[in-house]
Amino acid sequence: MTTPQLFPLAACSKLHRNNSVAELMEFAIGRGEGKLAAEGAFVVETGVHTGRSAQDKFVVNDAQTKDAIWWDNNKPMSPEHFERLLKDFLAHAKDRDLYVQDLFGGADRKLRLPTRVVTELAWHALFIRHMLRRPKAAELAGFDPAFTIVNLPSFRADPKVHGTRSETVIACDFTRKIVLIGGTSYAGETKKSAFSYLNYILPPQGVMPMHCSANVGKNGDAAVFFGLSGTGKTTLSADPNRTLLGDDEHGWSDQGIFNFEGGCYAKTIRLSAEAEPEIFQASNRFATVLENVVIDPVTRRPDFDDGRLAENSRSAYPLNYIRNASATGTAGHPKNIVMLTADAFGVLPPIAKLTPSQAMYHFLSGYTAKVAGTEKGMGNEPSATFSTCFGAPFMPRHATVYGNLLRKLIAEHKVDCWLVNTGWTGGKYGAGSRMPIKATRALLNAALAGELKNQAMRTDPLFGFQVPLALPGIDPKILTPRETWADVKAYDEMAARLVEMFNKNFERFANHVDADVRAAGPLIARNAAAE
Repeated sequence: MTTPQLFPLAACSKLHRNNSVAELMEFAIGRGEGKLAAEGAFVVETGVHTGRSAQDKFVVNDAQTKDAIWWDNNKPMSPEHFERLLKDFLAHAKDRDLYVQDLFGGADRKLRLPTRVVTELAWHALFIRHMLRRPKAAELAGFDPAFTIVNLPSFRADPKVHGTRSETVIACDFTRKIVLIGGTSYAGETKKSAFSYLNYILPPQGVMPMHCSANVGKNGDAAVFFGLSGTGKTTLSADPNRTLLGDDEHGWSDQGIFNFEGGCYAKTIRLSAEAEPEIFQASNRFATVLENVVIDPVTRRPDFDDGRLAENSRSAYPLNYIRNASATGTAGHPKNIVMLTADAFGVLPPIAKLTPSQAMYHFLSGYTAKVAGTEKGMGNEPSATFSTCFGAPFMPRHATVYGNLLRKLIAEHKVDCWLVNTGWTGGKYGAGSRMPIKATRALLNAALAGELKNQAMRTDPLFGFQVPLALPGIDPKILTPRETWADVKAYDEMAARLVEMFNKNFERFANHVDADVRAAGPLIARNAAAE
């Protein structure tokens, strides 16, 4: 059964198909869905849901998915519950205004996913029109969707009837190629539903789906940036001296890398024109969607420093709003892979070179740290976060499927791999200071230019990776974290805690990886150094 038959639009009476950006803006304003900012951005509030509802996401467990899905990382839903949910979604949608956008997931013409998105909010349609890749008129004429997403924020699931946890639901039927989203206005759920499905269908084709940003140098040297929210993935890839492929989702095939999207979804909390000029100007343009950004009631100018509505405030805009964005969204095989972490414990160096085995270890670990006070219930200490593959919520298959595929591609194409800490130096959060962005950019630029790997290196006694001893223009002290702490005993204690957290987290992968990857862990490296 195809997706159009699963959700028959002919049964819905108020359809708005493939409207332009201007038309969607008119609809959204006319319906009172948000406000206009001074420069024409559309400002919305998403209410109680200002981020993804990871605990409310389900995958249908059927004959096809039973042995393919990593159920330790994904919540199952019975086919019977999904069938009832689908029936109730159709009934709920029948007499409502619906906005339909036919789009592509993927810049690679051979691998792209024709995706139909049905929303009840006009601004959701505007958002996803920015996010996915927009077909040409001739392509729309014969558009045949292979995947459908239906997003109805006003729908309320019934846990007793639909098998959900709450009134909010993101239900993915990968066999029948449809996702149902209800009870949340956070637009990122739609974007990530497309990404999750691509993460399901691409690995069997030998294509690596990646939660990463990517850019390309003037000599065609592509770079990939893995990282969780808040690590600098969007900021560091928006380099005025390099062409931006995209800020969040890409694939790596035998032809090279390609963007899944046609837009960017940038965090805006404390966004500044000085530190992030490309993102700042894009966030102040006509039809950019500003999610949970506070605006001045008189001037209508965004106040990106005001986090009253959400720390996870966002800006969604098409790629062409970035001056040096790629028109094709494609590039050759990457020369460098950068894994970003914001280490709030102040233990990791600002940059380190990884072997392929270490790259797989850190990819599977997916480490960063949240700082105290950014989330309800957090105390005074930083909190370690391990999100495997730097995107666990979007990984339907076992993490080692992606890890092994990445290691294979790294080896085949002789890619240099780096771990970059954009977090804290001189102490943990609250005692030390944030890693200077100028130092991060200088080290990163040297790595991407191929210069850093030729510098003299030391072997880190904790993690076993290679750390440069010096780089012109960089205070060498910052390259050895222990030397930046006033109390080295406190550093040693904090480092031992972080090593323990890494090893405890990796226990779940130990039986699924080769010995060389297990040996890439920090505890083994520390013991080897001690011996």
